[in-house]
Amino acid sequence: MSTDAANWAYCEDFLPEDEVILAARDVADQLGCVPVLPGAARVLELVARMAGVRSAVEIGTGAGISTTYLLRGMGDVGVVTTIDVEAEHHKAARATLASAGFAPERARMITGRALEVLPRLTDAGYDLVLIDARKAEYPEYLEQALRLLKVGGIVAIDNALWHSRVPDPAQRDENTTAVRTTLKAVRESEVLKPMLVTSGDGLLVAVKTA
Repeated sequence: MSTDAANWAYCEDFLPEDEVILAARDVADQLGCVPVLPGAARVLELVARMAGVRSAVEIGTGAGISTTYLLRGMGDVGVVTTIDVEAEHHKAARATLASAGFAPERARMITGRALEVLPRLTDAGYDLVLIDARKAEYPEYLEQALRLLKVGGIVAIDNALWHSRVPDPAQRDENTTAVRTTLKAVRESEVLKPMLVTSGDGLLVAVKTA
């Protein structure tokens, strides 16, 4: 294992995950959905806590792992509106959140295609938007996130390195190109102040400044 890989693995395992999350990861494997990795999940929890997030939108629910981390960061108040095209994912996520001790009303689950659901949500109504669904739709998700966020709100983009393909200019498949295009749009935006971290599969976090 290279030094870089060893450092990454050490950071990912620095804080062990509890039984609720480990069980949810097993369910995610069974469902065939890929959840946020531990390092990025911890960043999301910390960002939600530090920013005092009380209202969040999550694009891509899976088995409820990132939902749980966000709610833990949000403390005793606040709601995550989480969108997934698969009803089975929401069923699994409800079980995860119940095991984590969260009341059902802390998560508003909407089943449907994100690009059909997002336009129905309130302009400038949210403190955080997490993008973690179809990579090919990331540019459109970003457009919706900018509309949904309050000034001072945060957009977080998981899989920002997309299995190390995004930094490699030779990789030009649809998903990689879409993620790369999204990162470029964030970097060039006049209203976003971003940072890109290597935690998980890469996590881009940006604050909306205007």
